[in-house]
Amino acid sequence: MSTTELAGWDEIRAAIVRNLPEEDYYSNPALSASGAKLLLKAPALFRHRQDHPKTSKAFDFGHAAHTKVLGVGKPAVAIPDEVLASNGAASTVAAKAFIAGARAAGQVPLKSDEVAQIDAMADQLASHTLAMRLLSEGEPEVSLFAQHEAGVGVRGRLDWLSPRIVTDYKTSTSADPNVFARVTAPAYGYHISAANYLDLCAANDLDVAGFAFIVQEKEPPYLVEVIELDDEAIARGRELMSRAAEIFRDCTAAGTWPGYGRVDRWTTVSLPPWALRDDFQHEEHFAS
Repeated sequence: MSTTELAGWDEIRAAIVRNLPEEDYYSNPALSASGAKLLLKAPALFRHRQDHPKTSKAFDFGHAAHTKVLGVGKPAVAIPDEVLASNGAASTVAAKAFIAGARAAGQVPLKSDEVAQIDAMADQLASHTLAMRLLSEGEPEVSLFAQHEAGVGVRGRLDWLSPRIVTDYKTSTSADPNVFARVTAPAYGYHISAANYLDLCAANDLDVAGFAFIVQEKEPPYLVEVIELDDEAIARGRELMSRAAEIFRDCTAAGTWPGYGRVDRWTTVSLPPWALRDDFQHEEHFAS
């Protein structure tokens, strides 16, 4: 299906779209896993983010790293050191002008040490046998669309689609599988993303055997680990994606996007058990 045909849809249906510009993908009304995570927190957060898209330093770095590794996307460009402020901040008029020009040219402006960091990460990744095997055959940035059983369109943009394995490249503070399982994946809802990708592949009749995360640390020596979530995690992710799709459907129909709770009553909460222990009652435990 072409980009033109996709833009003219009245109803989202199963489709595989290659070479879809990022702007077209992100402006599509179908629900993504990222949107689902916001909906599960509070529909109002989702609605605000849709109306006010934002970027961040971490987003820019991750995007540039993806481009370096996958070969598509917006490449990084180094902000000249001489236009930075004396403290290294990109706060000068010249720096802001350079950044604006780079973004207008479809580039990701980063400091020179960050560009060097991304290059070093790519070099280290190239030495990881399994990661390179997964990325040796296939195609990057494939957009998938489908109709969810809740009656709404869903979408996902695969980092890498190989003949049998879907791969997602993630930069992180830790590539330790134990940290990924206990902290990173639950915190960032990676089980929701994985379930959504796998279900989109199935809806589009793609014969996919599994989904793997290539996780790379952002600090030297830029360790790499290939990690797969187990069936229980995928099942939980699928359950949460379905719950979000239902919220999306109902909020869209009602035209209301509530916050964390009701607006006509307060919420009573309990402290976790560790906060009630005597040994917690010390000044250093409290935020200033």
